[in-house]
Amino acid sequence: MEHHPTPRQIPVVVLAGFLGSGKTTLLNHLLHRSGGSRIGAIVNDFGAIEIDAMAVAGALGDSTVSLGNGCLCCAVDASELDVYLERLAGPGTGVDVIVIEASGLAEPRELVRMLLASEHPGIVYGGLVEVVDAAEFDDTRAKHPEIDRHLALADLVVVNKLDRAAEGGERVLGLVRSLSDRGAAVVPATYGRVDPEFLFDCRPTAERIGQLSFDDLHDHDDGGGDGGDGAHGGHLHTAYDSLSFAAALPLDPRRLMAFLDSRPEGLYRIKGYVDFGPYDTGNRYAVHAVGRFLRFYPEAWGRGEERLTQLVLIGSGIDAAALRKELEACTNDAPHADEHGMWGVLRYVQGLAEGPDDGYDGWEA
Repeated sequence: MEHHPTPRQIPVVVLAGFLGSGKTTLLNHLLHRSGGSRIGAIVNDFGAIEIDAMAVAGALGDSTVSLGNGCLCCAVDASELDVYLERLAGPGTGVDVIVIEASGLAEPRELVRMLLASEHPGIVYGGLVEVVDAAEFDDTRAKHPEIDRHLALADLVVVNKLDRAAEGGERVLGLVRSLSDRGAAVVPATYGRVDPEFLFDCRPTAERIGQLSFDDLHDHDDGGGDGGDGAHGGHLHTAYDSLSFAAALPLDPRRLMAFLDSRPEGLYRIKGYVDFGPYDTGNRYAVHAVGRFLRFYPEAWGRGEERLTQLVLIGSGIDAAALRKELEACTNDAPHADEHGMWGVLRYVQGLAEGPDDGYDGWEA
């Protein structure tokens, strides 16, 4: 079977949460700690993004600014979203990931559906991140009962402000886990400090390696500006687990789909490339899974390219050793392929199979 190569796609991460949960603080943290990646941030209230703290280098348009660390930031309303997604996903921007702060949107589900239904070849849905205030969680649920629906939809939940929650926030963490019925990773945080690598790759493209980042140019005072975070200045890496898996033998598509269908709670992201060997000798398959969302992208093997499966799994509280054994059990050294073996995979190739009209549930594994 032949497929056209898939163009490079930029993940679009939706950052949601009710007023005061810490979305803007988390976004500022990501922009400050981008690790050289170029972030395109789309926000509804630009005044909340602490422009001075991010060293604005100059305007790139009426409502787009270039930040000192190479990131871009756009102030938009909902009607402008498509325009700025188109602008940020353009090849000339060099953007690696787009983060939409959904503070002005009443229902994150509608934004997620819009992204999944998008036919823009340059973007791919990167997951819904819901931020909650651990100290005010009970009051927030009382005022906004729809938060339960948001948590059920989320792929990653950041339980923020744990330092202010009673008993270290353990009760809230447990409650949030029980409300997330999609097996979302639930990550504790203070001051919005989530390791950016948990949300997206922090590896600059080759032409920007060596470029000074914002943090290279500014030595922040740990004791200032962020609510007295000096005691936490060194704790930038919220706990998460990752697993790198490589196999020279091709993977059996039926076994891999069984693995993906049963992936455990807390396994937030799977990315990489799969070699299905005799099932499709002309293509490797890029895989992108976030929460329960899954897609495969067939790509032609390069001339002389070593045919390997290479995957990275990222989650919170996952058993990496057990997952490695399960992936090893997916390898297949059988000389003959089952002609129907790829059907399960092809269900998740965009354009070969379509989901239900709501544009969301059809892409769940």
